[in-house]
Amino acid sequence: MQHDGFGRDINYLRIAVTDKCNFRCIYCMPADGVAPRAHDELLSAEEIARFVRLVAGEGIRRVRLTGGEPLVSRRIIPLIRDIRAIPQIEDISLTTNGALLPKLAPQLKDAGLDRVNISLDTLDPVMFGKITRLGRLEQTMAGIDAALAWSFEPVKVNCVVARRLNQDVAALARLTLDRPIHLRFIEYMPIGDEHTSSHCAVGPHAPALNPELWDASDTVPSDELRARINAGAAAAGLGELEPLDINDAPAGAGPARYWHFPGAAGTVGFISAMSNHFCANCNRLRLTADGNVRPCLFSDAEYSVRDALRRGDDMQVLSIWRDAVAHKPQEHAIIEGTQRFMSQIGG
Repeated sequence: MQHDGFGRDINYLRIAVTDKCNFRCIYCMPADGVAPRAHDELLSAEEIARFVRLVAGEGIRRVRLTGGEPLVSRRIIPLIRDIRAIPQIEDISLTTNGALLPKLAPQLKDAGLDRVNISLDTLDPVMFGKITRLGRLEQTMAGIDAALAWSFEPVKVNCVVARRLNQDVAALARLTLDRPIHLRFIEYMPIGDEHTSSHCAVGPHAPALNPELWDASDTVPSDELRARINAGAAAAGLGELEPLDINDAPAGAGPARYWHFPGAAGTVGFISAMSNHFCANCNRLRLTADGNVRPCLFSDAEYSVRDALRRGDDMQVLSIWRDAVAHKPQEHAIIEGTQRFMSQIGG
């Protein structure tokens, strides 16, 4: 077990296996994607697996594979197999837009993937296209169905809420009535400086979602979201959301706080990174696709392990890792912005 300078148990590693994606979500990356990196700038699957093996000895027990979109990487299946073979790793999860899950779910299950998080920001096909720029709603819905059919447990669905996206959060929450999914609403967070900032909509009737620098008014606090969902439930003749006992929360609940509709098959969660941040309990570090350990999502402090991995210098890799853990900040400074897009960090 490894603790940072504030006594937090660091047991969770998020790995961006690629910064490429088949979508171009407006809060994650620019419309024309990110500048391609040379192949030798990125960690190989073998280097990632070796890094996980080393930090598992330091106390890492849970690994999440992200991107970009991790399923566009041809190495994702062998990478999961290699991580599954590490005795200390108890849980492997993956965050995806779901578009490739119908094709890859059987292989992912066979390789040892435990669970998935699928991004779904709206049930309106037109708005879905505007938010993702390249995606189609039916692709992601088919991905959710595939995850359930192949018994990934739990299946979490993430919705990033921004005020000007005009999302029907009540309709999204009602997906949990007859589906055993855990729908989590995430407060919109700023990632990037004035050149790499997240972007949001200019209005519900705009033909496209025009880029605009993040504005504090775009964050919808979780309390307001819950009130909107309850109002929609009342209009539909349903009961209000009820708090879920912490013992009934899904595996890997993390910072989400869960509720449920009476008698529902699934749950509704809220991740309040802006209105009620959870830094005091943060247990994670990140590894970028180009080999940088990042102690905090909202800080540009990074510690490169790529060269040490390629030299085969395990002691130096561990020294860099321990330095990164020791310098994990007490809390984030979200307003300061960061130099990378979300897709390059593996948020």
